[in-house]
Amino acid sequence: MLGAWCHSLFLLLLFFFSFNFKQEADAQRHSESHHFGDAKALEQPSELLNLEYHMGPVLSSPIKLYIIWYGFWNPSHQSIIRDFLLSLSFSGAPSPSVSEWWRTISLYTDQTGASVTRDITLAGEISGSSYSHGTSLTRLMIQSVIEAATSRSTIDTKGGLYLVLTSADVEVQDFCRAVCGFHYFTFPAIVGSTVPYAWVGYSGAQCPTMCAYPFALPSYMDPPSPRKGNVMGPPNGDVGVDGMVSVIGHELAEMASNPLINAWYAGDDPTAPTEIADVCVGVFGSGGGGGYVGVVSFDSLGRAYNVNGVKGRRFLVQWIWNREKSSCYGPNAIN
Repeated sequence: MLGAWCHSLFLLLLFFFSFNFKQEADAQRHSESHHFGDAKALEQPSELLNLEYHMGPVLSSPIKLYIIWYGFWNPSHQSIIRDFLLSLSFSGAPSPSVSEWWRTISLYTDQTGASVTRDITLAGEISGSSYSHGTSLTRLMIQSVIEAATSRSTIDTKGGLYLVLTSADVEVQDFCRAVCGFHYFTFPAIVGSTVPYAWVGYSGAQCPTMCAYPFALPSYMDPPSPRKGNVMGPPNGDVGVDGMVSVIGHELAEMASNPLINAWYAGDDPTAPTEIADVCVGVFGSGGGGGYVGVVSFDSLGRAYNVNGVKGRRFLVQWIWNREKSSCYGPNAIN
């Protein structure tokens, strides 16, 4: 399937005519979506969002995910992220679980009726501690990072998808100013084939108030106050990496349901789509929206979470638009 996508006219046209505009539109869209205090997230059922299917593929085949750790990474941070990814297909965690959270994404189908897969495997990891492209990257350079990492690795990544994660000392174009992460697809001229990929940066040092909500708050929101429920302890003890987990979930959900920017999104312009996670930014539980995260759980140390994962891990992950309920939804919803 990936080979056929590579040769599609849609991709060629999108590459030559839309890429630069999409970068600017993506930056604007994510800039708006991270203004949590003004978020127009729809936790209650609504017909206001015209989410449509545009006839492109979804990721219906089992997903083999490869992490590219670019930069120097704290092993404990890697462990948290790794456990979240392993939780996506793990059915043994207590409810509400990460795998139950992924069920909302699996509601999205292609034109044959095949749904987004629930079979996600962490197939391999590649270290990029050599900083092959330095510590200041453009968005397009992420694809060169993928090419460099996969070409020197002994891991066979054919048929897989890439998750590029940049460390605290790496600056990426638009990061902290307009985006916390993005997903797109690789260009054959750079990587050699067309496959979906996602990038997310570690925000703990650079911009926790931008990309690690609700563990840190933007300046335009109310002053932090645990009594107001608008600032929360990170479930795994690190503001940056716990914030990253939710952004990773956001991007994986959109990559699975809109891998080539021609499947599930709202709006008529594929260069500036509103995707299934965009409309629910800042919503983590029932009643959420407008700067309130919603009803979530707290452990004995007061750390917030809404889903359970492998090895007793807990995570706080934003809700996703549920096409059946026409609202943002997560497994911790109060019926």
